[in-house]
Amino acid sequence: MTGIHTSGEKHLVLASGRAHPELAKAVADELGIDLVPVTAYEFANSETYVRFDESVRGTDVFIMQSITHPVNKWIMEALIMCDAAKRASAKRITVVLPSYPYARQDKKHKGREPISARLMSDLFKTAGADRIMSVDLHASQTQGFFDGPVDHLWAMPTLVEYVRTRIDVNNTVLVSPDAGRIKVAEQWGERLGGVPLAFVHKTRDISQPNKAVANRVVGDVAGKTAVIVDDLIDTAGTISGAVRVVLDAGAKDVIVAATHGVLSDPAAQRLAECGLRELIVTDTLPIGPEKRFPQLTILPIAPVLANAIEEVFNDGSVTSLFDGAF
Repeated sequence: MTGIHTSGEKHLVLASGRAHPELAKAVADELGIDLVPVTAYEFANSETYVRFDESVRGTDVFIMQSITHPVNKWIMEALIMCDAAKRASAKRITVVLPSYPYARQDKKHKGREPISARLMSDLFKTAGADRIMSVDLHASQTQGFFDGPVDHLWAMPTLVEYVRTRIDVNNTVLVSPDAGRIKVAEQWGERLGGVPLAFVHKTRDISQPNKAVANRVVGDVAGKTAVIVDDLIDTAGTISGAVRVVLDAGAKDVIVAATHGVLSDPAAQRLAECGLRELIVTDTLPIGPEKRFPQLTILPIAPVLANAIEEVFNDGSVTSLFDGAF
């Protein structure tokens, strides 16, 4: 079955870009449908061509694209898919971006800088998107950049449920990798039953990408399992530094949990060698064999995405999926 039909003749179809087809297939399996077939390729000059191989007229189209390397290529493909769906008379277009592109460029640090996260929203709106769905936005204000509904999904229930099986909550401390992520660590601590908090004091040079220095731990981690939580890990400089600082402060061992495993080189090497016991991420982004190492655990995000897609299609409440879910 290519899509879901309702008695009122509503019809859901799910289409995937080429960035992470395994995740789209897993979401389709959760929904009990097939992906709508799409033809996509590059011309000799690298321009992208996309065509839906079945009619999407009058349907609720969900276009899924995980924005991974090369980032701009997959953004462009998703935009072209939106335009194709709009011109094919889709009734409603929802873009499912498990990891929101340019999410870290959500404000101006210095003069004459762009706000690229806002630009992404404008581009998708112009291309024909009626709605955007994403998991664990880097900054909550990104929801306000898009002129339409934005469903902000949480991976925290999935991650917390797994981490709970890996720790003794009576001898655990939640650690934020910097002061700016304290609120997230507080939510984790509450979900785990009042686990105490600490954070790593770090300095960052805003003129240099992916450059931060972990200095010291604020809080008591001695003799405890430290769980460091973040939204994404890119080159892992911040996280690997935080792991070493926490271990130097006397932590018994360290677990790191994050939603998005970008894991740009040399992240795998840094994480494998920094002393952590386990890194836990979800599969919002594809993680190829070259990015994997013994301490890595990857949890499926497809059930979260599928449930949210079904709620949107049925005009239900996405928020209700997370209320009391912990």
